[in-house]
Amino acid sequence: MGWRDRGVEVKAPEQVASMRAAGLVVCRTLEVLRGAVRPGVTTRELNEIADDAIRTAGAVPSFLGYQGYPASICTSVNDEVVHGIPGDRELREGDLLSIDCGAIVDGWHGDAAVTVPVGEVGEDLLTLVADTEAALWAGIAAARVGGRVGDISAAVEGRLREEGRYGIVEDYTGHGIGTAMHQPPDVPNVGRPGRGARLVPGLALAVEPMVTLGGHETEVLADEWTVVTADGSWAAHVEHTFALTERGAWVLTAPDGGEERLSALGMPYGGD
Repeated sequence: MGWRDRGVEVKAPEQVASMRAAGLVVCRTLEVLRGAVRPGVTTRELNEIADDAIRTAGAVPSFLGYQGYPASICTSVNDEVVHGIPGDRELREGDLLSIDCGAIVDGWHGDAAVTVPVGEVGEDLLTLVADTEAALWAGIAAARVGGRVGDISAAVEGRLREEGRYGIVEDYTGHGIGTAMHQPPDVPNVGRPGRGARLVPGLALAVEPMVTLGGHETEVLADEWTVVTADGSWAAHVEHTFALTERGAWVLTAPDGGEERLSALGMPYGGD
């Protein structure tokens, strides 16, 4: 009861299974979008592809209409960190595109993001994306029953600090997720272990590192949505939704539930 008093939603196993259905819609939609990214395609066209994929799967886009947001996905290009609005912008060779996607199935949300190179990109950008993904998985692997949200934050930050050259965005964070897309607790990408909300079975979180090749400061454009780096440096954003079970983490937006990546990190798989 105390958890619910603080606004943290703890799910029963059958509710986590329902979230898995939403998570699979999201991951399959992102795979379709990954295949559609190429020079010359507009971000509006990608949004149309995503909206059709989500609805064809029997789900509803989480983002469309959320606090007035006008699209079914977020498309953030180059120095845009998050919340970019799809439009007439044509992607160009060498761009870096972050796609954030959410879907609702039977009232339950899934949320994930990928960063995709457009054609051939520089080695520094490929390394940025790989390191951001590694930090995401380090954060998820740090989640254990009885631990704290700060354990996840510290693992994300620690993995990125090992490289010593990235800006880690602090103004935007991961979050709890379930019957609403954004719920307590926040999941920062910097922090100290042993701090924050306790990790319990049935807690579902979206972990989403936002990492730049420069500083961590951000600004919001005149559209009141698009977040860009203050120094113009390019950024990557990746995200997964996972639920914590008695056995470990179950990554609801990964096709295999996260089993391969978690096993490679020596961590138990909490799915199925």
